[in-house]
Amino acid sequence: MKTPINSLIDLMIALESHTPQDLEIQTSILCPYSIVLPKGFGLSGINQESCIISFNNGDGIGLTAHNKVANLTIQANPNNRAIYTLSNHPDLGTLTLKNLTVSGQVQILTRAGTNKANLIADNIDIVACDARRYSEQPQKYGVNVYQGAFTVYNFNSDPESVINATLTNISLGRKGAPVIGTGLFICGFGDNGGWVIADTITTGDIYSNGMIPFGQPDIITAGVFMVNGTKVKNLRHHGSVTTYGVNDMVLDTWGHVEKWIAEKHITSYGPSGIGFVNFGTVDEFEAQEKIETFGSGARGFNQYDGTVKKATFHSIITHGNGSIGMQFSKPVGSIEVKNGIITYGAVGQSLVKGVIMTLPADALSVKPGGEIGQLNISGGITTYGDNVHSYHVEGGIVRKLNVDGDIVANGDHSIAIAVTDNGETPLTNISAISKKGIAVQLVKGKVNDRLGLSAKGAQGDIVEG
Repeated sequence: MKTPINSLIDLMIALESHTPQDLEIQTSILCPYSIVLPKGFGLSGINQESCIISFNNGDGIGLTAHNKVANLTIQANPNNRAIYTLSNHPDLGTLTLKNLTVSGQVQILTRAGTNKANLIADNIDIVACDARRYSEQPQKYGVNVYQGAFTVYNFNSDPESVINATLTNISLGRKGAPVIGTGLFICGFGDNGGWVIADTITTGDIYSNGMIPFGQPDIITAGVFMVNGTKVKNLRHHGSVTTYGVNDMVLDTWGHVEKWIAEKHITSYGPSGIGFVNFGTVDEFEAQEKIETFGSGARGFNQYDGTVKKATFHSIITHGNGSIGMQFSKPVGSIEVKNGIITYGAVGQSLVKGVIMTLPADALSVKPGGEIGQLNISGGITTYGDNVHSYHVEGGIVRKLNVDGDIVANGDHSIAIAVTDNGETPLTNISAISKKGIAVQLVKGKVNDRLGLSAKGAQGDIVEG
């Protein structure tokens, strides 16, 4: 049953009814206070462009259970919630959001007392949002994470509690006008539940800025953040993902993603804004266009915890000091870069697990505990900064290595290949060139096979010590 709504009075009278119904807005309505949809109620517009429901004092539309909101433009103040959950029903049933243009946060957050919810969201465009003020924030690895413009958060510690989600065509912010805080934020209570389980997540363009002060080491954000307590089957970005702020990762996960594909550019402009950072488990990842970072300490890819079984990258380019191209601190499977790794920076500061550290802008770094089963790079490995390494196995292990192209260090006192601190790697058919430094440096490192190794360095070709 559809109930036409032509005014605020019509809307308030309909919401007082005890009979579930679909409320169909016929025009633009300003609400001076938040409204709550009772169980089973739906709210839609007869025409999305002309049907605007706006809220000038506080939050917007509260959901309880079995609700649908569709075909509307919803405008709240950007630092308020445009859509939120307000219920402790044990089962929220299915909450459906479809064809919405939104100012303000979309926050689907369940608490103790709610053990089950099913969320379906399709074609959601959040124009403006500031999600920094909410105190429910996950904490791990020495950092807190701000919520996002689009937030799905199971804040119930019961390990049996779950939000099942299907999210398609989620777009956030605008180029040069990003949402504030995290962009897309999906989070369970912790590593042992409650859970958010998503079969499909797809996005359009995402632009976000965490607005974190420079030098603040214990708060982070991301354009897309799959936090702990999450299990995602298929995650695909049809649009670009761009971040602008300090500690503002582009793609980040502490959870489990089975298949993750980025079709467009992954770009970070802020200091310590990593292109893709994995603390969880990713079965398969593919970046079909370049990952590029511009801020100081803004690395391209980091594997700090968990693992990735297979990852394929178009290319990785970093510009800032301390901005490592790729770094591995845990075992991974197969890594492929199709069009090379380039770093332009020298030595600089970067955020590492909640601590600001000084790092050289190495192109590829394998730290103690890091292990790569198969590493294939086409297009070579190149650094331009001073006092950096192009390929550095520092206590880690590379089992199989294939590089099509030269490994080149262009900067003063820079090393093309360094194997140190009991690191292990093959160097079969590898070409190493250091124009102002050492081509190959072996210090307490093991080279399993150097057949066909070519080394040319201004300060030394192959230096062992």
